[in-house]
Amino acid sequence: MAYFDAASGAPLHPVARQALTAALDEGWADPSRLYREGRRARLLLDAAREAAAEAVGCRPDELVFTPSGTRAVHSGIAGALAGRRRVGRHLIVSAVEHSSVLHSAEVHRADGGSVTEVAVDRAGAVSPSSYAGALRPDTALACLQSANHEVGTAQPVAEVAGVCRAAGVPLLVDAAQSLGWGPVEGDWSLLTASAHKWGGPPGVGLLVVRKGVRFAPPGPADERESGRAAGFENLPAIVAAAASLRAVRARAAEDAARLRELTERIRARIPRLVPDVEVVGDPERRLPGIVTFSCLYVDGETLLHELDRAGFSVSSGSSCTSSTLTPSHVLRAMGVLSEGNVRVSLPPGTAREDVERFLSVLPETVAQVRRKLGAPVPAGAAVTREPGDALVVDALGRRCPIPVIELAKVIGDVPVGGTVRVLADDEAARLDIPAWCEMRGQEYVGEEPADRGSAYVVRRVS
Repeated sequence: MAYFDAASGAPLHPVARQALTAALDEGWADPSRLYREGRRARLLLDAAREAAAEAVGCRPDELVFTPSGTRAVHSGIAGALAGRRRVGRHLIVSAVEHSSVLHSAEVHRADGGSVTEVAVDRAGAVSPSSYAGALRPDTALACLQSANHEVGTAQPVAEVAGVCRAAGVPLLVDAAQSLGWGPVEGDWSLLTASAHKWGGPPGVGLLVVRKGVRFAPPGPADERESGRAAGFENLPAIVAAAASLRAVRARAAEDAARLRELTERIRARIPRLVPDVEVVGDPERRLPGIVTFSCLYVDGETLLHELDRAGFSVSSGSSCTSSTLTPSHVLRAMGVLSEGNVRVSLPPGTAREDVERFLSVLPETVAQVRRKLGAPVPAGAAVTREPGDALVVDALGRRCPIPVIELAKVIGDVPVGGTVRVLADDEAARLDIPAWCEMRGQEYVGEEPADRGSAYVVRRVS
């Protein structure tokens, strides 16, 4: 089995395993106590904090350990907003942030605060000028990920941090995906990360608050971790997290070069091997091990199951793999195809042979899924003709990628200049039909209201 989902959680690093085992024997006592066992635990905790701070590029007393990366994000945003409440209650986030950031923004909005979501380009990147334009006199905090978790695009953090610093606004950086590869550049104010992303154990997050940043820890006061992370420290996991971060950083340059070679191979070959595929994310400014692509006329959940049967563990941002049946907010913000989406994220040490085997298996796997969705004819949508040249495809009640498949089947039945109206009530159609038009050289006219769902109008131009 080839594990290609390191962006969700990297396999436990051997150094983390060794450190965890050793700390279970030496670090079980309360590090706040003055007796021998407590002093020994305190030494381990202090050493872990120093190692993590060195990797981040901050002072040890600016860094605390939290029970998870999500908790670090929630505490960081809430604490920074509370600390600057006299300035105002305006929060800035990008449209492609991790859900932990967006959930915090939702809570802030529900509590009476205001939130601005900064748009991204088709590669998934923000522009510093967009952040500059979003700043207001009452802006309390801005947030920006260092690199995107779904498509791998690296963000211009240093430039955005400079814009925010000039305006006197702190910038919180979610560095969960990138910290194992190197420190985050720029004059940022707060930073969060998660150990299981770099091969540490799950259940350990980092929260860094630079000196001078106004910060009011949320929740009841607690004497541990500078009052910013309540509860007894999971010292063995913390020690393992810091040890593995140091270990992966020592090989980061070598591993990054190797993974970039493998991912570039995937990015280049997939469009040649599989027809009607869109490789998404910035081709240059990106994390080393992530490749994301979307396949027309493919059910993402079915494709993932088939790849799993073939021995590959991959993930997806497709709406078809979500319990909400809505497209990934990242793909939606980028305006790219969401159906049949696959994210390949390679852990360090991935064998070239496994990548070659994936490339050999993928074309027929996609073809099989497409054959299943394209037949039998009775499973297709109803097609009627309106006065003039318009065809109407009734795909109401049909989930992705059926509306797009039915559109593709009938576009040739109208003359050049004629239109097809696709009736659909699947949220994914709002994203995937325009994306199909761009890929197939047809004109997307727009969306019109309908009795149920929406009507998506496409004009044939070729």
